[in-house]
Amino acid sequence: MGKDLRELLLAFKNGELDVDEIEKLIKLNYFEEIGAELKLDVNRKFRTGVPEVVYGRGKSIDEIINSTLKLAERNGVALATKIENIEKLCDEIRNMDLKNYEVKINKRAKTLIIKNKNYKIEKIGKVGILTAGTSDIAVAEEAKDTLEVMGVETITSYDVGVAGIHRLFPALKTMIKEDVSCVIVVAGMEGTLPSVVAAMIDMPVIAVPTSTSYGIKITPLLTMLHSCSPGIAVVNIDNGFGAGVFAGLIVKRCYRYPSLDNIK
Repeated sequence: MGKDLRELLLAFKNGELDVDEIEKLIKLNYFEEIGAELKLDVNRKFRTGVPEVVYGRGKSIDEIINSTLKLAERNGVALATKIENIEKLCDEIRNMDLKNYEVKINKRAKTLIIKNKNYKIEKIGKVGILTAGTSDIAVAEEAKDTLEVMGVETITSYDVGVAGIHRLFPALKTMIKEDVSCVIVVAGMEGTLPSVVAAMIDMPVIAVPTSTSYGIKITPLLTMLHSCSPGIAVVNIDNGFGAGVFAGLIVKRCYRYPSLDNIK
């Protein structure tokens, strides 16, 4: 794995690198180029707290695998999302020698995670994930895999939408007991579930509209944006990745500073 910027600065501070060497290494550390089409931002995690993720839609299977492997080589772990031909990806991965890596393919979410076996993901915090229906699970699983790469545990409960609202209450009770930092709520159709959840808990709700619908697919997005329940942030349609990142950053901030309750 390559060195991140912090490691380079520490090496310079300790006299292991001179000025010319560290200047060259920092310049090389901005991005990794693969062929003429791909330039990977390998240092994004240091700047933003979130590593670069490979967006699979529109990319060939070879481009997805090569990009994800290169990011895992540099950062220890890497994620690819929205992979269109997931079965072909499975076939290609099956024929590769990846003995130094752990590979997880989520067919439902259309995601790929590759992790160096020697890399330890620091675990912090918990996030709840709810879906209104089973048709929304693919987007929820994308959020879950994103949080896994960020080191955040997830508590999930699926198919708890307003059509059978009695199913929601035990799920919320569990998440309150588990002390999750926020809750991701994924819903299609009319998209009312986030409003109901936000009216019942004292934690941030991240609403994710999905394209699950009989009619106009923008309806759940508009419903969530017009919610009368405060405490809701809304991402775009089917953007499980964006919801996962937002939730992960909330957790990181929660655990960066001690609770005021513990200050004496």
